[in-house]
Amino acid sequence: MYQEGHYGGALLAYAPVGTVVALAGHAEIAIVGGLVCVGLSTLPDCDHRLPLIDHRGPTHTVPFALLVGAGLAALAAVLVDASSAFADLGFVSLAFLVGFVSIGSHLLVDALTPMGVRPFWPLSRRRYSLEVTTAANPVANYGLFGLGIGAVLAGTALVVALG
Repeated sequence: MYQEGHYGGALLAYAPVGTVVALAGHAEIAIVGGLVCVGLSTLPDCDHRLPLIDHRGPTHTVPFALLVGAGLAALAAVLVDASSAFADLGFVSLAFLVGFVSIGSHLLVDALTPMGVRPFWPLSRRRYSLEVTTAANPVANYGLFGLGIGAVLAGTALVVALG
């Protein structure tokens, strides 16, 4: 899929997380988490610019999602003072989840295409594809973007109604 589709997939996947964080009284953190999630959502496609790395190879796997989640958690642990209110929220755990959800959403969106993904490489070379649409389909990409925006708006409405 293209950038818009990945942004939409990230928003769709993150919306429940962001809603729960906002309902817990940390709306600002929920917003930052959403921005980071969307910002990282196209990271796996860095393989287009890396020599000797196949597209939808190692950067399109669950181990890569775990690595990005761990990296974001490590960064959060360094940046956040353990005695702060952020630590009470489980900020490091949230950072891991944001990284994992961002890359995981990328894998799920790419699995909609005929090319699919091999998410369990190097343990398995099996390719997963739902063959719903081509990556270049603008209706699918913008439709997914719209679904993501809709999910975020629904979560926001819930937070406003209950908050």
